[in-house]
Amino acid sequence: MYLAYYGLTEPPFSLTPDPRFVHLSERHRDALAHLLYGIDQGGSGGFVQLTGEVGTGKTTLSRLLLEQLPPHARVALVLNPRQTPVELLETICEELKIPTEGRRGSVKALVDALNAYLLDAYAQGLRVVVLIDEAQNLPPDTLEQVRLLTNLETDTQKLLQIVLLGQPELRTLLARPELRQLAQRITARYHLLPLDLAETEAYLRHRWRVAGGTRFPFDAGAVRRLHARAGGVPRLLNVIAERTLLAGYARDALTLDRRLVDAAADEVLPPPMRPPRRRAGAAVAAVAVIALAALLLGLAWRRPATRPAATPAPAAATTTAKPAEASIPRLDAGALATHLRRADPNPAPAWQALLQLWGLPAQAITVDPDGPCTPVATAPDLHCVQGRARLDTLMAVDRPLLLRLRDGAAGAWAVLLGADARTVRLRLGARVFDLDRSLLQAHWDGAYAGLWRGPAMLEIPPRPGTRSGAVDWLWLRLLPEAARPGAAYDARLRAAVRDFQSAHGLPEDGVAGSLTLMALANGLPGPRLQRALE
Repeated sequence: MYLAYYGLTEPPFSLTPDPRFVHLSERHRDALAHLLYGIDQGGSGGFVQLTGEVGTGKTTLSRLLLEQLPPHARVALVLNPRQTPVELLETICEELKIPTEGRRGSVKALVDALNAYLLDAYAQGLRVVVLIDEAQNLPPDTLEQVRLLTNLETDTQKLLQIVLLGQPELRTLLARPELRQLAQRITARYHLLPLDLAETEAYLRHRWRVAGGTRFPFDAGAVRRLHARAGGVPRLLNVIAERTLLAGYARDALTLDRRLVDAAADEVLPPPMRPPRRRAGAAVAAVAVIALAALLLGLAWRRPATRPAATPAPAAATTTAKPAEASIPRLDAGALATHLRRADPNPAPAWQALLQLWGLPAQAITVDPDGPCTPVATAPDLHCVQGRARLDTLMAVDRPLLLRLRDGAAGAWAVLLGADARTVRLRLGARVFDLDRSLLQAHWDGAYAGLWRGPAMLEIPPRPGTRSGAVDWLWLRLLPEAARPGAAYDARLRAAVRDFQSAHGLPEDGVAGSLTLMALANGLPGPRLQRALE
C-alpha cells in the first residue's frame, strides 16, 4: 500500500531471499571467500566452519556459494541436520546422485558406495563437498559419522571437503573434549558478525535502490536508531524498516525519523530485545569505565622523553590502498611466470611501495634481504611483521602486505593491494595486475612481510602470564569494562583474545602475536585492502 507513496516498484525490505537484493558487506565478502577457498583449494580436505547469529546472512551466503561454485565442484546440500547417521548418509548419496537401491539402512553399504564415487571423482579431477546448514543441530552420533567421512582418502589427499554452517552454538558444540578430533580437522573458521553502522546504511540504501526508490526516506537519526534496535542484524533491519515505512505512510511522512523507528521496533521486537531503562548506577559505572579508558590510552600512546615523536602519516594514508591505474590487467599463468622471471628479486622496491601506501618516507625502515625490516628510531610506533600464513588470515588483518612469489628458481616480492572471493590484486615492480586466487596459491608458499602502526610498547608483544603496558593496552581493547593498570595476561584475557581471533579468521591460540595486534589496531589510520575488484 505504501509503494506508490514512496515511489517504489516493489517492497524493499521483504524477507524473501531475492538475489537482486543481496548486499555483501566487507564481513560477508570475507566469509564467502572462506567458503569458496575451502571448496576451491580446501587445504586437502577437512572442515570449513562458518558461524553467525540468527539473521546475519548465513543462508544468503550459502545460496551465493552454490551460485559461484567452480566447475570442478560437486556439492551435497544438507538442509535438515536432525538425522540419524544412516539418514545423513542416504541424504548425501541422494544429493550426489549415487544409487541407493539395496543399500538403504546399511552404514557400510552407503559408505562403500560413497567411497567409490569419491575415488571416481578424484580420478576426474573433481572436488566433492558436503555443505551442512544449521549444523549446531547435528546429533552427537551423526556428527561423529560426519567426522568419519573425512577418513575417506587416498595416500596423498582427502577425498571429501565438509562445510559446516551454524549458529554460535556450533562453536560451543565443537569445543567439547569428546569432539576434539573433529575440531582439529577444521582448516578454516569464520564467525559472521552483525553489520556496523556504515554497513547498515549501505545495506538499507542498496535495497531501496533495487526496489526502485530514488529519495532515501530515513534520516541520519533514523538510520542510527535502526542499527541500534536491530543490532546490525540484516533480518531485523528488514522487519523494523518495513514496519517504519508503514508507520510513515499512515502519518503522511515522507521523511522517517528515529521516533517512527522506535515505534515500529516496539511493535515487532519481542520484549527482551527492547532497550531497558537506564539507571543512575549504570551511568556512574559507564563514567568510570570511560575515565579508566582515557587513563590507559594516555599511557599507551605516551612516547619516551628521549625519543622524538613519529612523523604523522599524511591524510592520504588513511584511505584504502588503491592503485592509480584506470584499467587493471588480469594475468594468466604464463604471463605471471614471465613477470616473475623478469622481476627484481631484491625486496627493497616492494618495501618502498608499501611505505608509500602508508605515507611514510623511504628511510623509515631498513631492509635486510634475508630477514624482516627494522624501523628507524624516529618511528617507535612503526612495527614490522614477517612469517607464513594463509591468504584468508592476511585478509582478516586488512592491511597491504608483501608476498614472496616464486616460479621455479625465479622469485620476487609483490605488494598485496586487495582480494575478494575469487581474485587478488598485486603490485610487482611498477605493474599492478589481478589474478585468480588459485593461481596465486600455485606461486606463493605463504611467506609474507609487512608493517603496521600501533603504540610503541607493542614492539614486544604481550605474553600470557605477564604484566606490562602492552597487556594493559590489550585489556583496554578487548575487555574495557574489566581493565585496570597492572592487570595480568590471565585466562580471562586469553579467552577474549581467542574469541577475537575466531571472529576475525585468525589462528585461535589466545596469544596476541603480531597479526592479532595488527587486527586489534585496525581502527587506527592506515591503508586498507581493496575488497571489490570487479
